[in-house]
Amino acid sequence: MADGAQSFEDLANQAGGVAAGELRQFIERIERLEEDKKAIMEDIKEVYAEAKGTGFDTKVMRQIVRLRKMNHADRQEQEALLELYLSALGEG
Repeated sequence: MADGAQSFEDLANQAGGVAAGELRQFIERIERLEEDKKAIMEDIKEVYAEAKGTGFDTKVMRQIVRLRKMNHADRQEQEALLELYLSALGEG
């Protein structure tokens, strides 16, 4: 750079030393993982579309996936609350 000016990166490296390089590595890893996550989300979307094409209700499938992620106690508690609320509304 002209007139002895330093780039932002040079200044950051001087100020942070190794920390700047380490931070860059973390950021780049996160960016790669975000790209992977985007690709996986597209794959999941395709699977739901395929299931819908064969006649499955994808809303119900999403609910099942969500329920299967829960531990047994949390799932039972949620089901009990659902029954209680429906009963309170006169629908259960």
